[in-house]
Amino acid sequence: MSIAHIPPRTDLSSPSPFVCRAGRRAAAVLGAFLGAWLQLLGGAQAREDAPACPPETLGISRVLTVPAGVQVGTKSFPETLPLEDKEVVLTFDDGPWPGTTAAILDALKAQCVRATFFLIGENARARPALVKRQVAEGHTVAHHSMTHPEKTLAKLPFDSARAEIDQGMAADDAAAYGTTAGTPRIPFFRFPGFASTPPLLEDLKRRGISVFGADLWASDWNVMSPGQQLALVLGRLESAGRGIVLFHDTKAQTAAMIPAFLAALKERGYRVVHIVPSQAGAR
Repeated sequence: MSIAHIPPRTDLSSPSPFVCRAGRRAAAVLGAFLGAWLQLLGGAQAREDAPACPPETLGISRVLTVPAGVQVGTKSFPETLPLEDKEVVLTFDDGPWPGTTAAILDALKAQCVRATFFLIGENARARPALVKRQVAEGHTVAHHSMTHPEKTLAKLPFDSARAEIDQGMAADDAAAYGTTAGTPRIPFFRFPGFASTPPLLEDLKRRGISVFGADLWASDWNVMSPGQQLALVLGRLESAGRGIVLFHDTKAQTAAMIPAFLAALKERGYRVVHIVPSQAGAR
């Protein structure tokens, strides 16, 4: 399965050979209108190009549009994103958190890099300014349940687990955009502890919400020095060659390590891919 984005055809102003001469002008006008309409329907289409960055920074190599309802990340699923060799997607879980989230945002901004943050709803509700900063700086704000229940969503009754998911999405959206809707603005979700169930996965897929695992992680839930964590994650990345990388922006050791990690990515020729949904909800 390839989930790389194929942009909609927008050259509809080119008349078909079957259009008569007298009707070509009308066809061109209609084609231009339809092309613009398709661009609007594309949602993330306007964000497809990577931002222009100073040459000394790591930057973003490309923006990957992710279709609705996919399930990716080889730690949890058979498939992952269609990344090329030495391409990485940076993801952060559990924030926003005082001190550490802002430090990570500072490091990303300094290197002109965009990441995806999977937020806990109660943390987003407590610190909306950090969530709004993530949006303002071009990051993707995704979802990670309301409270990150200790027993995991897999151990909860289906209705309770679904409520945890939906309440978290609503809290994240309220913090990010000031309003909520029936569906999340960014339909990306990651299960706390990667603990999913077939019924929950099917429910999210039916609703067009993509579920992300990871291809490798920094194991930053274990206490270690920033240097030890840097060596660990770079070693895993060298072995994997590419992938979705998981960090936690609640961890001081991660916040301290990220500047060196981004510098090492550039030095070693890695490229950062920013992910966006195929159709983000209207803001």
